[in-house]
Amino acid sequence: MSALVVESLSVVFGGFRALDDLSLAIDAGEIRGVIGPNGAGKTTLLDVISGITRARSGRVTLGEAIDLTRSSEAEIARAGVRRKFQRPSVFPALSVRENLEIGCGAGCPPAERSRRIVEALTIAGLESQADRLAGLLAHGEKQWLEIAMVLASDPRVILLDEPVAGLSDEETERTVGLIRGLRRPDRAIVVVEHDMAFVEAVADRVTVLHEGRTLYEGAMAGARAAPRVIEVYLGR
Repeated sequence: MSALVVESLSVVFGGFRALDDLSLAIDAGEIRGVIGPNGAGKTTLLDVISGITRARSGRVTLGEAIDLTRSSEAEIARAGVRRKFQRPSVFPALSVRENLEIGCGAGCPPAERSRRIVEALTIAGLESQADRLAGLLAHGEKQWLEIAMVLASDPRVILLDEPVAGLSDEETERTVGLIRGLRRPDRAIVVVEHDMAFVEAVADRVTVLHEGRTLYEGAMAGARAAPRVIEVYLGR
């Protein structure tokens, strides 16, 4: 069953068409990689899904009924769509645990809040850092904390924008395990990333965007072998 369906989505900035009649469907339980050259429309797609950017035409449906293109950012977040941005955005003067409490949201009951925080700390591997100030964490740990904050909200859809940017090989490998740990049968995960080995390690399928359209969709091995993908992206 599709968790997120993008239908005929177009976004135009001035004379530039960032998304051009784009359609794709992401299943519940799936980790989807979205790759492509700079300017392909990857971040714009996440911006539309999360309500930051408005589409000129088309729609994005969450589940069976909610059209995200007609919803505000707050409504989209309440519906269960959460995003980790390219640069880690944590509260440096608060502890790791306090950051996760914020991630849970104000309406989360105390018992459920405790369960979510323990789960997020465990999956992110930050148990030993729970009482440390977030501002003292290393860059990679801040990346993991922000992913944990997203997880603490118990989302239906997780959007991850370049989650291994600036990470070492060892940190990237650890992030593979972290993102795999986010998988749930009723949850879809979308990962935008330039690190092809990382995408191949975490994604069930990849969508390759070029000039706002789908150039290829399927297994990463197929993307590596597709002549047009090699020409416009991988060959670079």
